Amino acid sequence: MSTYAVAVVQAGSELFDTPRTMDKAVRLVTEAAGQGAQLVVLPEAFIGGYPKGLDFGVRIGMRSDAGRDEFRRYHDGAITVPGPETERLGELAGQLSIHLVAGVIERDGGTLYCTAVFLGPDGSLLGKHRKLMPTAAERVIWGTGDGSTMPVFAADEVRFGAAICWENYMPLYRTAMYDKRIDLWCAPTVDERETWQATMRHIALEGRCFVLSACQYLTRANLPTDVHPAQGDDPDTVLIGGGSVIVGPLGDVLAGPLRGQEGILRADLDLDDLARARFDFDAVGHYARPDVFTLHVNETRQRAVDTGR
Repeated sequence: MSTYAVAVVQAGSELFDTPRTMDKAVRLVTEAAGQGAQLVVLPEAFIGGYPKGLDFGVRIGMRSDAGRDEFRRYHDGAITVPGPETERLGELAGQLSIHLVAGVIERDGGTLYCTAVFLGPDGSLLGKHRKLMPTAAERVIWGTGDGSTMPVFAADEVRFGAAICWENYMPLYRTAMYDKRIDLWCAPTVDERETWQATMRHIALEGRCFVLSACQYLTRANLPTDVHPAQGDDPDTVLIGGGSVIVGPLGDVLAGPLRGQEGILRADLDLDDLARARFDFDAVGHYARPDVFTLHVNETRQRAVDTGR
């Protein structure tokens, strides 16, 4: 039996305080690696923050000066990729000899993206994935990704990639990732709902892959006192309740779901389970019908200005 140790971190950002959040990430990833994890996943928007309950002063056809300043503050807390923060995460991954998947808010010019970055045990930034479609009011503060950042990477005997939050509901995205022969499906998220568990188990069973979902656990206390979320100002108010989980390729829950607290979930994955699961179902292999259904994927980088470079 060949095994691979993984961990998902459930924790909340220190919103609008990226240096403190980075310190927290280093501590938690180090703790996960100390438990033997070879690959660690941090939640969606962990570095840079998920501003749940804030509206940035937006109404249909209206923006407020206070909202613009709140966005300026959020923009300041985002990171560049590559940049000092990814360099630090890479150094950490190298010191710990792990693969690391981290949810970040990426700043590129005047636009922010909800992004997953991938760091290797040699300390390198392997690549990134920008969330293709922000959900609902997220579209006010984040831009959309394109097909040029949908990578899957090799890690020893397995291949891993990511789908961020509600990308996991996009069947064509899933199919494209299955075609890349993904074995470890990393799902950084802030979706705390009970229905999320059914989605994670479905993807594991549909993709015949291991699913590693890392969700934030965020309370009002993680926000500055001068920021006022819609949920109220009681420091104990839970803004994002967790629900991190690790699922096997036949849909069986291996660890979690973890709720009501920060923490780390760990599992030793039996990699032979991948072949066992694919015996009777391979969505893009022996169970596919390309004579009936085909999928076209555009992985070309989309540019607003084409200079021919």
